[in-house]
Amino acid sequence: MQQQPFSLSLFPRIEFGTGKINLVPQLIASYGRRVLLITGKQSFCQSQHWNKLTAELEQRQIQWFHITITGEPSPNFVDAAVRQFFQDKIQCIVAIGGGSALDCGKAISGLLSSADSVMEYLEGVGAGKTYTGPALPFIAVPTTAGTGSEATKNSVLSEIGENGFKKSFRDEQLIPRYAIVDPDLLENCPKALIAANGMDALTQLMESYLSTKANPVTDALALSGIEAVRDSLLLWYHSDETSSPDEIAQARANMAYAALISGITLAQVGLGSVHGLASPLGAFFPIPHGVACGTVLAEATRINIAAMKNREPQNCGLERYAEIGRLLSRQTDLDDRQAQEKLLELLSDWSQKMALEPLSAYGVTEADIPRLVANISPSSMQTNPIILTQDEKEQLISSGI
Repeated sequence: MQQQPFSLSLFPRIEFGTGKINLVPQLIASYGRRVLLITGKQSFCQSQHWNKLTAELEQRQIQWFHITITGEPSPNFVDAAVRQFFQDKIQCIVAIGGGSALDCGKAISGLLSSADSVMEYLEGVGAGKTYTGPALPFIAVPTTAGTGSEATKNSVLSEIGENGFKKSFRDEQLIPRYAIVDPDLLENCPKALIAANGMDALTQLMESYLSTKANPVTDALALSGIEAVRDSLLLWYHSDETSSPDEIAQARANMAYAALISGITLAQVGLGSVHGLASPLGAFFPIPHGVACGTVLAEATRINIAAMKNREPQNCGLERYAEIGRLLSRQTDLDDRQAQEKLLELLSDWSQKMALEPLSAYGVTEADIPRLVANISPSSMQTNPIILTQDEKEQLISSGI
């Protein structure tokens, strides 16, 4: 087999497994005695893990500062935090939470040394200044299984509304020094979050595998992540008090793994049409990112497959969609057409079983289609397996309303 050239970029030192949260105090101590902790507002802070973490920091005589974030981080939130802590000689940043907390932590870690506004660097809407750093050491501790932000170099910031945007502050210096992935931290995830984040991870894994920049390393990782989602997402989502604790713990671990891998692969090879659309959807409407992905994933798959069959029947993406269909369905004997049809059926079925709401539930109407199409993220569309036409992009949005 002849190997084609490929490149891999940096990703964090990864510590994965039950109890890994206990490593955080000693990692902080390796960077200094003043740390900024960034968390969500309630879940982690009301857990035993928070009390144990802060107690050990105090035992080690580490001074800790704390801010909380609700919803997606905005440039104003990041700038205010930088102003608040600029004089405090912070030596390390630790973000514990979902993708919003982690993205916020990346941005603050990159700006505390200079006190620059993040708008100096935000892609597409910022001043276009080149980031030179240095960034403070950053430790990412996810408490949800979806975004994979613990393994990427971009901090996604949003302004939601009529003139909203969802853009990245992106640089390799923002990559976390450590990604601490402890499945026990997912224990109290509500079902709606399990569904949205799980479909986000699946979308990222699929789009990485289908990316025009995919390589043998990301292929192997993405397929292992898709397998983990297949075995665990619905099991975790439908778990209740009668479920086996060991089975649910394994499902959480599998989804934590899938999310981590999705972050690694997307950082290496990019995404596709679902994330291209998710960007303006999240900017103009209060739609959770994972819901946006899960709602349109099946239709995006159908449109991509149909477009390739019509215009590029030799496109390797058709075979790759079939491979995903065989993997998710556990039916290895399906031919490519049957596997593609089974994939479409499964994706629609999963969205229904996890009660993902249509885009219309968040205020999206047919009248919004032209504006959404005009603002689809070009970076994600560049690695979609086929270039979509204007009509196909409009169909993608219309199907989710």
